[in-house]
Parts: sequence; C-alpha cells; structure tokens
Amino acid sequence: MPSRVVGIDHLVIRVSDFAKSKAFYGALFDFLGFKVLDEYTGMIGWTNGKTRYWISEAKSGARKFREGDVGFHHYAFQLRSRKDVDALGAFLEKKKAEIVDPPDEYYEDYYAVFFRDPDGLKLEGMRYGEMTEKKKRARQRKAKK
Repeated sequence: MPSRVVGIDHLVIRVSDFAKSKAFYGALFDFLGFKVLDEYTGMIGWTNGKTRYWISEAKSGARKFREGDVGFHHYAFQLRSRKDVDALGAFLEKKKAEIVDPPDEYYEDYYAVFFRDPDGLKLEGMRYGEMTEKKKRARQRKAKK
C-alpha cells in the first residue's frame, strides 16, 4: 500500500538579508500566534503547533526572487475568519509591508489579503467558505423551527 500524506510538515525559504527577514517574519508570526520553534546560525523556524515555517540565509551572491520564474509562487496562511484577514491587512499596513492586493473577496466566498516579504516572495492570509458556512447554519436553524 502506498504512503499517504497527512499534511505538510514545513516550508523552508532562503532569504537574502537574514536579519531583515527575521525581523519581518518574527513580527508577522508573533501577530499570527506562532512561536519560535528553533534557531541555528543563519536559520530560524516558527510554528503554531500545526504549521512550521523556516527561513534560511541564502548563499552570498544569490539573486533576488523574480515573480514569474520557475519555483515559488505564493504561500497562503488559512485564517479563522474574514475579520482575521482584515486584522492582518491592518497589521501589514501599520508595518508598512508591501500589500499586493488588500483584504477583499477575490473569488466566490474567498476573502484574502496578498503581500510580499522583504525579498518579494508573495504571501497570503485567506479565509475560504465562511459565508457558505454561515448560510448553511442559518438554513439548519430555520429547519429546526
């Protein structure tokens, strides 16, 4: 029987300026409720008990990320609610992070904010299905009456 994936354990990205990225991600992950998992020379990881995200110092001379190249497109953090997406958007504004697309509905019942890290990697905070779930609960309450 083949192995079955039960989740994604962690993501590791390389960064051009470790100190700058550590400060950016440290503030972001503190806001999102993550704690430092471990830290080594030129590498640090955070976790919320389910998701692990690591940054690692790139080799000197490494070129910056360019959108459209083969590789990383974006990473999405699933949030609890649309209010959490709005709160993340306000946090990013306060931190003067580059917001690519502000909190809004981008697809049916898909509410998100898109932003960049110091190297230009695209990140997202999103909530999918909240309105559908509310409608379903309302129908269930109505059916019980």
